[in-house]
Amino acid sequence: MAFNTGLSGLRAASVDLDVTGNNIANASTVGFKGSKVQFGDLYANGFLSGGTNPIGDGVRVQDVKQSFGQGNISFTDSGLDMAISGDGFFILSNNGETRYSRAGQFGIDKDGFVVNNQNMKVQGYVADDDGNLSGVRGDLAIETGNLAPRRTTNLVTDLNLDSRQSVLEQQVSVMGEFGATSYTSEYNLDSTQGPVTAFPAGTFTVDYDDGTPSQTVDVSSGASAKDVAEKISELGGISASADTKINLAAIDEAFVQNSDFSLKIQLNGDTSFTFEDVASRDELIGEINGNTALNSLLARVNADDELEIYDNSGNTLTFEYSGGGTTNGPETTLGTVRPRADRNVANVTTAANGVYADTWANRNVETTNSFNPIDQRTYNHATSTTIYDSLGNSHEMTQFFVKEPSSGNGVGESQWSIYLQVDGEFVGGTGNSPYTATFNQDGQLESISAGNGAGRVGNTGEIIVTDWVPKDPNGEPNGAAGVPLNPDDVVSPIPEPLQSSAFVIDLSSATQYGASFGVNDQQQNGYTTGRLSGLDVSGEGVIFARYTNGQSKALGQVALAAFNNTNGLSPVGDTTWVESFESGQPVIGAPDTGTLGSIKASSVEESNVDLSAELVNLIIAQRNYQANAKTIETSDAVTQTVINLR
Repeated sequence: MAFNTGLSGLRAASVDLDVTGNNIANASTVGFKGSKVQFGDLYANGFLSGGTNPIGDGVRVQDVKQSFGQGNISFTDSGLDMAISGDGFFILSNNGETRYSRAGQFGIDKDGFVVNNQNMKVQGYVADDDGNLSGVRGDLAIETGNLAPRRTTNLVTDLNLDSRQSVLEQQVSVMGEFGATSYTSEYNLDSTQGPVTAFPAGTFTVDYDDGTPSQTVDVSSGASAKDVAEKISELGGISASADTKINLAAIDEAFVQNSDFSLKIQLNGDTSFTFEDVASRDELIGEINGNTALNSLLARVNADDELEIYDNSGNTLTFEYSGGGTTNGPETTLGTVRPRADRNVANVTTAANGVYADTWANRNVETTNSFNPIDQRTYNHATSTTIYDSLGNSHEMTQFFVKEPSSGNGVGESQWSIYLQVDGEFVGGTGNSPYTATFNQDGQLESISAGNGAGRVGNTGEIIVTDWVPKDPNGEPNGAAGVPLNPDDVVSPIPEPLQSSAFVIDLSSATQYGASFGVNDQQQNGYTTGRLSGLDVSGEGVIFARYTNGQSKALGQVALAAFNNTNGLSPVGDTTWVESFESGQPVIGAPDTGTLGSIKASSVEESNVDLSAELVNLIIAQRNYQANAKTIETSDAVTQTVINLR
């Protein structure tokens, strides 16, 4: 009857309205997939019944099919939001129940697990403590604690040494010192006279062996060590420094604490300072060092626990002190002068009416190529980088390169000396003897050999440093791992677990071309401790933690699941689905592998509902409902007509 036909149409139109309304309601739901009603006609057929022109009996809802087409991807400001571009579903654990979703709005719960808005845990491939991904699936978690420091075990330096550099001028030390103290009589013009309080008049002459004209300094009578050093430094190619020390060992704690204690210091016979009634030796040191007018003086306790006053300028110091009714002094101390030339010196002669005959003359002259890290004239190139000890403390590692004379054997080899310092202290035995790097005629590194110190070499181009003791800013060991128990057992690469401060410097890529010195690359594998500063997600779904020390570490990788029959999945709400018999078993893998899609970080997949189309469908469903109601109304009118027949 037409009543049944109309009723079936009303039911179908009502379902269509419900599905369309649900699509419209979820037009802004992240990861939502729109549905469409599929209808089928009805015919009344019985057993062995048939007919060439059967009359339909209405309509029925065959299926409500979801459309798993790709939704638009929009960006967000959350680092853990993810969108799947392509096939696949996120895998979620709902208290042991496995669900699948395209909604990638993720965050972190109180326990550090990656969860969705319903606290379902995201599943993926977990990583070990070193950030190595495994094939084991589990709940993804974010480690929010500090990243433990890692000591430096390998430093790779890729650089070019300029082959056009010349061998540096030889540095020459005029061995020995000259000076005087009030306790020495060798400076007295006459042994019957009192102590000498200044240098007498004299000359200082330097003869060079390279053809450079000799140079002479005239020292006037009454000069201090400072004056003599300044005069010598006026010469070209030679310089001098001066300092003065006075020892006050007689002033112990008991002496200083005496109520009538007094110390008078006079500079160059004119400027004087007096210190009285100090409570202790430390207080006396503090008053001397705190006097800005005495900025060239330093009061200190020497290695023998004796009070010492040091003047780094070479002023003549006169001092006297008293206490307990006893007075000592005045006594005068002359400074010490240390000359140094920058080339070969043939001879040094002095004359001062015979007074300096045993003091300045007949000095030994030693020719060296002395390396000095604070004198840029003594090395050709240098480069520095930061390395780390086992506690994460940073230290400055500097490599110095000094070009050496050619061996002269005609085989086309060049040699460079290598000195190593950490925080200004020599390591690798280079304080005693440097390493030697040998380059062939093509500018390639052939070998590195150790000197006579404590240096060791590893594979070709590798230096193994085994004598580094990490220290604090005061120069004391800072408690980090130190030298290995047996340095000869250290090999390259240094194996885990790390037990010492030993590290390897890899210079195997170093070259010596006719180009300017340059460091192409310098990398080391250590780092200090770091706090979590952010998260990044790669296109393969790998979650990386970024730390304040510049490091990053993989925490895990999101896993995706795909199904042979996606339409067979059963929706269970919260924009999730569960596996069913019709869907088949999931194929699980890493993003961007096989047929699985890639991950878009800081993004979400919007609903794939076309709102305009749904509004049109809503109008059509409404018209269908009205038309089917009209069918019932018409059938009622026809039936009423039959009833009214008489």
